[in-house]
Amino acid sequence: MPLRLSPPASGAAATGPGATGPGATGRTTTGHAATAPTTTNHAATGPGATGHAATAPTTTGHAATAPAPPSRRHGAAFWAIAATFLIAMAYSTVPSPLFPLYVAREGFSTFTITVVFAAFAVGVVISLLLAGHISDWVGRKAVLIPALGLELLSALLFLSSTALPVLITARVINGLGVGLIAATATAYLHDLHAHHRPGASPRRFEIVSTAANIGGLGFGALVAGVLAQYVDAPLSTPYVVLAVLLVISIAAVALSPETVTRHQVPYRPQRISGDHGTGYLAAGAGAFSAFAVFGVFTSVSPGFVAGELHHPSRTLAGLVVFIVFGGAALAQSVTGGLSLQALRTSGLTAQAIGVLLVVAGMYATSFPVFITGGAIAGIGAGVQFKASIGAVARMAAPANRGEALAGLFFIAYLGLSVPSLSIGLATRYLDPTTVMTWFAGILLMLLAGLAALAAPRRS
Repeated sequence: MPLRLSPPASGAAATGPGATGPGATGRTTTGHAATAPTTTNHAATGPGATGHAATAPTTTGHAATAPAPPSRRHGAAFWAIAATFLIAMAYSTVPSPLFPLYVAREGFSTFTITVVFAAFAVGVVISLLLAGHISDWVGRKAVLIPALGLELLSALLFLSSTALPVLITARVINGLGVGLIAATATAYLHDLHAHHRPGASPRRFEIVSTAANIGGLGFGALVAGVLAQYVDAPLSTPYVVLAVLLVISIAAVALSPETVTRHQVPYRPQRISGDHGTGYLAAGAGAFSAFAVFGVFTSVSPGFVAGELHHPSRTLAGLVVFIVFGGAALAQSVTGGLSLQALRTSGLTAQAIGVLLVVAGMYATSFPVFITGGAIAGIGAGVQFKASIGAVARMAAPANRGEALAGLFFIAYLGLSVPSLSIGLATRYLDPTTVMTWFAGILLMLLAGLAALAAPRRS
C-alpha cells in the first residue's frame, strides 16, 4: 500500500541522488511573471542527478518573483550554487578513503564500517521524505543554508571523536543535510539558469548539476585521500578543509538572489507510491542495481584495496571512488542523445562487464584490472540510473510524478545500503574476494532479470 505522504500538487519533479530529491521542483520558479505555462523536457541524470522530466505545463503564478531581465547577478549565483552543491556532495564522501584508518585506530570490523556508511543513507531517506520538497514554498535559501549548517555540524562531530556512536551520528546528520541540499540545490540551479538565460536550452543546467552532484561525490573522496596521504592528522585535516569550504558556501548562498517568494502552504511530507506497473518495477530494479554499485565502492572498496590488493595508499583509495563516480557523471553528460532503451542496454552491459573485471582484479590481485572494472561499472551505473529516472518521469502522470520519483529514490537508497551492509556482515565469516564473487553473481542475476523485464514487447 503506498505511503500517503504528499507535497501540495507537485506537477513536475526535479530529482537527483545522492541523489537529488524527489519533488525538488514541484513548483520551480523561473523568475518570470507566471502568466503562461512553462514546460521543461529534460531527463534526470545522476544519483542524484538532475531529473527534470516535466512534460506537462507547470504554472507558478503564486511563487514567481517579479519579472526581471537577464542579470549578471543570477549568472554569478548560478556558478556559486553549483560550487556549493559540489562542496556539499564532496563532503559526504570524505570518510570513504579514511575508513581503513578508523579500523586501525578503533579496531572496527568491515561490518561496523558499513553500518557507519549506511547511516548516511538513512539520513538521506528521512530528509527526502520529510523536507526535500519544502523549498518550493519556503524558499531555496531558507532550506539550503540550514542544510549546509547540518553538514558543518557533521564535520565538527567527526573532528570531535572517533568513537562509533559519534561516527554514526555524524553520518546520519550528513545524510539529513544531503537530502535537503540535493533536492534544493538542483531546483535552485534550474531557477537561476532560467533567470540568467530565459528561453535557453536547459543543457547547461543539466551538465552542471550532474557534474556538481555525482562529480562532487568522487571529488570529495579523492581530496580526502590525498590529504590523508600527505598531511598530518589524516583523520582531522580533510574535515577541517571541507568545513572551511562549507562556511564559505554558506556565505555564498546568503549573497545569492532568492528565486522563490515565500508563501503559506499546509505542510505534508512527500508521498511515496510505486503503483505504476511493470515499467516502474524495471526502473526500480535499475536504480537499486546502480546504487548497489555506488554503495559497494564507497563503503567497502577502500578496505579491499588496502587489504586484498595490498595498496594501503589513501590516495589510491580515494582515486577508486573518484573514478567510479567520475565515470558515472561523465557518462550521464555525454549520453543525452540516446534513447531510453539504448541507455538501459548500455548501462546493463557496462555494469555486468565492470563487476566481472572487479572480481577478476581481486582474484589476480591486480589493481589496474580492479580499477578498470570500477570505472566501467561506474559508467554503467550512471547510465542505468539515468535510464530509470527518465522512464519514471515519462510513465508517471504529471500530478503523480513527484511521488513516483520519491518511490524510485527510496528503492535506490535501499540499494545503497542493503548490499553494503550484507557484504560487511558476510566478511565476518568469508574472505572479501569470496564475498565480492557472491555479490557479483547476485548482481548479474538482477541485471539479467532487469534485461528481460525491460525488453521491448513485440506484438
